[in-house]
Amino acid sequence: MTRDERDEAEIEASRAPLMDHLVELRGRLLVCVVAFIAAFIVCFFFAAQIQLILIQPFQAAAAMHAAQGHHVNPFDLIAVTAGLKPVPDGGQEVVQLIATAPLEQLFTKMKIAGFGAVVLAFPVLAFQLYRFVAPGLYRNEKGAFLPFLLAAPVLFLLGGALVYFVMLPFVMWFSLGQQVVGDGVSVALLPKISEYLNLVTALLLAFGLCFQLPVVMTLLGLAGLISSKFMAEGRRYAIVAVVVVAAVVTPPDPISQLMLAVPLVLLYEISIWCVRLIELRRKKADDADALAAT
Repeated sequence: MTRDERDEAEIEASRAPLMDHLVELRGRLLVCVVAFIAAFIVCFFFAAQIQLILIQPFQAAAAMHAAQGHHVNPFDLIAVTAGLKPVPDGGQEVVQLIATAPLEQLFTKMKIAGFGAVVLAFPVLAFQLYRFVAPGLYRNEKGAFLPFLLAAPVLFLLGGALVYFVMLPFVMWFSLGQQVVGDGVSVALLPKISEYLNLVTALLLAFGLCFQLPVVMTLLGLAGLISSKFMAEGRRYAIVAVVVVAAVVTPPDPISQLMLAVPLVLLYEISIWCVRLIELRRKKADDADALAAT
């Protein structure tokens, strides 16, 4: 019996009536909903602490701006945000954010709790998804699908770390540099808490999803929809698309756009090598099957 015949037999043995699939889907959706609600309650309870954590890049940028003005050292700003270096002398400044509506802070906490619940409950959601689709996958597809479920949150966290420790401090430092003071006029940066946190969550989602590029491209290569040769030949068009995406999802300044565009180009190159490895493994498996058939 060949490998394909063994896979077909395994899938045929796991077939179930439509009603059984619907019952299983209902149960797994129920588990996902319960996990999300539990994570939402936990995140809402700690919403104030989460807010303080998300405001820390702004606080570090304000401290560095007060201490060094427009001549801040980029590595010092990153180190201060990460807590690796103390704030320089003269940089102790209180960050002020405002709420202009009676229930604005409540709705902001709910948004934070919802965002945090998705992140916190993702392992449960991903595991339920895998358990639902696993019976319909070939044995080699099961072995390939699970690593992608593990790689997706890791890449999302890498994108989030780039936002938190690098991009946000520079964006807020740049914004603080646009303040105007003089001749009885003061134009100070006093962002609304909801608008600031909307910016943070939007950037985290944008970078986290864009960092899924290797996962998406590798899955397409695994399905045989794209090839490494096609990706290599279309590199120039991919770079243009990356620049356009970076310009759309980031604030309108070249530093932010470069912070997203450069990692995405590197991730695209990594995707080419991942697809190439899949092609090599597939060729070896086909050669082994051909040899066994003879």
